[in-house]
Amino acid sequence: MASGDTQAATTLVRRYQARVFGLARTIVGEAALAEEVAQETFVRAWRHAAAYDARRGAVPTWLLTITRNLAIDALRLRRELPVDPQALLTRLQSAERTEDAPRDEEFVRRALRMLSREQARAIALTVFYGLTSKEVAQVESIPLGTAKTRLRRGLAKLREQLEVNDD
Repeated sequence: MASGDTQAATTLVRRYQARVFGLARTIVGEAALAEEVAQETFVRAWRHAAAYDARRGAVPTWLLTITRNLAIDALRLRRELPVDPQALLTRLQSAERTEDAPRDEEFVRRALRMLSREQARAIALTVFYGLTSKEVAQVESIPLGTAKTRLRRGLAKLREQLEVNDD
């Protein structure tokens, strides 16, 4: 591959593409981003094939190290600034309707105000931050069953308020 043999590059990709993609997917959590990381891994391997030293490690180790580093870099680049869930809830619950605010947004705000503070916070942590019930329980320092109940009951109230049905 270091000499520019495209057949060697094709063989390398076919042999290790599942492992590289699997590691990238595990680290970044999204298939689309994992595909980008995997592609960049093989591009880097192609460009830097001459730098590979078999005495320092096997080919899979070299490739997976490149993958790991690229995946971590991708996560750093995509990291959003954290927002305090309490500040977000306060803003959602207290925001007044403005002339250019969509009607649906006000409708959702009113529905959120109908929930208990605990239910609204649990839903915000789940929806806006992607936390699981277990993680909500940890953040709120409550039992897992309580977190699940708050989410279930809060979502049921929201569905009722927003007139959402399964039909």
